[in-house]
Amino acid sequence: MRDATIERRKRSHLDLCATADVEHHEKTTLFEEVEFVHDSLSEVDLAEVDFSIEFLGRKLAAPFLITGMTGGTPDAAAVNRDLARLAEKFGIGFGLGSQRAMLRRPELAVTYSVRREAPTTLVLANLGLNQAAQTATADIVRLVRTVGADALCLHLNPAQELVQKEGDRKFSGGLRALSRITAELDVPLIVKETGCGISAKVGRQLEAAGVRTVDVSGAGGTSWVRVEDLRGDARSHALGELFRDWGIPTAASLVQLRETNLVRIASGGIRNALDAAKALALGATRLPLRRPRCGERVSRADDRRLAGRHGAHRLAHARRAA
Repeated sequence: MRDATIERRKRSHLDLCATADVEHHEKTTLFEEVEFVHDSLSEVDLAEVDFSIEFLGRKLAAPFLITGMTGGTPDAAAVNRDLARLAEKFGIGFGLGSQRAMLRRPELAVTYSVRREAPTTLVLANLGLNQAAQTATADIVRLVRTVGADALCLHLNPAQELVQKEGDRKFSGGLRALSRITAELDVPLIVKETGCGISAKVGRQLEAAGVRTVDVSGAGGTSWVRVEDLRGDARSHALGELFRDWGIPTAASLVQLRETNLVRIASGGIRNALDAAKALALGATRLPLRRPRCGERVSRADDRRLAGRHGAHRLAHARRAA
């Protein structure tokens, strides 16, 4: 794929996610179907609620991650730096966007590098499984080390690739590649979906391949099928209309993975503090933050979310985040 094509795609992803309706149309996360049992005698003081956790060798002030953002263009570099500063300020984790562009052009590392802005933050590198399957493990490690990341996310995005006009539709060999990478990689690994959720079957396959941590990234939030529909050709539009609501709702994916021993990160349409608390109750241990609405200040939204989480834990009699 030509470098200019990748750069244009990265720019259009940023523009569409900031300005367009790119969420699932009718499908929801199903968090609205989850209810807490109210505890009128909780015996928990609000000041006792502690969200801090240890994760992948870093201390987080709360179990929140800003994940899978962007990279590969000057505009993306600015977004990454701004969000990394917020992650450092709040003591939460930060995930880079796909480093596929950096594989082809190592000089683009500067668009992913955020250590100066976030020296103590948990930083997650990112690469698609399709690309990782065609890349030597040593080269994958180099991607991680070059940007100073603490761990690697390998993302699964078959629905997006199917609709994307330049998509990579060679999906065979993924499990074999995962087994190789988990055996050879010397940094922690997270396998994440991209808005379509992870089923119990796939969870068991990932465990068998040596994976220990997943991000379910379920349906009900941003639809990358919809994003590729909006930026694609007539074929993309036809498939995008058909599959816009494709995927396992986030809450359902968390429930399905309860039968595994995987550490579960919950993303996909988590819009407020109550959604976050419900995700934790369903078995999540970490919570990526949603795409802010256009014009919303991320720092103010995060303050509200943390305050709401405190309230939910107090009313449901919980002192710890997990």
